[in-house]
Parts: sequence; structure tokens; C-alpha cells
Amino acid sequence: MNIADLRKDYALKGLDEKEVLPDPFAQFSLWMNEALSAKLPEPTAMTLATAAPLAGGGAQPTARIVLLKGVDARGFVFFTNYSSRKGRELAANPFAGLLFHWVELEREIHVDGRIEKVDAKESDAYFATRPLLSRIGAHASPQSQVLRDRADLEARFEQKGRQFGENVPRPEHWGGYRLIPAEIEFWQGRRSRLHDRLRYRLDGGAWILERLAP
Repeated sequence: MNIADLRKDYALKGLDEKEVLPDPFAQFSLWMNEALSAKLPEPTAMTLATAAPLAGGGAQPTARIVLLKGVDARGFVFFTNYSSRKGRELAANPFAGLLFHWVELEREIHVDGRIEKVDAKESDAYFATRPLLSRIGAHASPQSQVLRDRADLEARFEQKGRQFGENVPRPEHWGGYRLIPAEIEFWQGRRSRLHDRLRYRLDGGAWILERLAP
């Protein structure tokens, strides 16, 4: 099998300017509810793209999957280790992109904007809802750092488990980020690669709806 020969034509639905809601967050909620109703395996999974400035100029982009944990008119929230590679990159360059890819619905949502940390109370509240072992893991894992081996990680986990028991506080190096969007694009696959792309662009406090060429 030659992977260059793998193709799929998209034909489920279209996306028209007259059909979408004027508020991109309302449109996002509509599509997210449809993804949840379709029982997709990981509807809140999203690619987070960051870019670290390079010493000689320019930036090195990297991407990984994180989970959406909140969305409202303020933006899109996820949680992670602030000392991780993505945390360090966001500290150096507080702009990022998100991508939701829902293969079964032949849809994508692209979000670009500025990043800020959520306040400590919000991070505390979410951390308290995490399973006990996940809370211990947040202390045990020096995320993105080199480990000697798997046994080293497991030993750290056991040590933190003994240290905290069931009363695990949120570590200072762990918490939430909010991406405050400047653009939100809704993508619907169409036949012949003539996909529908509708972008909401923030301009002077108002959202402008535009169609982009596929």
C-alpha cells in the first residue's frame, strides 16, 4: 500500500454562512454538542501548537494533544504542567493555536489567539476534581525532562503517593491556561477538496464572518 494513494472524499454535509450562528462560541457549542451526541471517542481532544523563539530569529513550532476542560466567552481552557516544554514555550511566546479534528463528522475547528494562565482558584477547583492517581502523577512527573528509565518514574510516583496519601495539593508548577481567540475557523469537508471554511475574525471587539478558499 502506497500511503500517497490513500484518499477519502467528504460528502456528509456542507457549511453555509446563512446556517451558522453569529457568535463563534455559540457555533462551537453547537458543533461540540453534535460531536458528543455522535459519541466520538475523544471529542474534547485538541492539538495545541506552540512556537518557541530561536536564538537566531524565527521560531520552532511544536504540537501535542491536550484536552479541552472549559470554554466560554473568555476562551478555551486546558490544564498542564507549567514547567513542561509547552509551558516554557508559552512563557516565551504567549500565542498558540488549537485544532479539533472530528474525522467521523468530517469537521475541524481551528482556533488562534493569545494565551494567559487561569487564576489559582480555577486551577485549584479543577485539580480537586481529578482522580487521586492523576493528582499524585502531577507531582511525580517532571514533564518533558529526561528520565533514566521507567522505574525512575514509578519510584517517584510511589514516593509522592506515600508523601501525600489522599490529601494531594495542587503543585505550584501545574495549572490552567486560557486561549483567548482572535480567530475561530469552522471547516467542513466537501467533495473534490472544495471544503467549506468559515472564519470568525475579531475586529474592534466584533466578530467578522468570512469564507476562506479551501
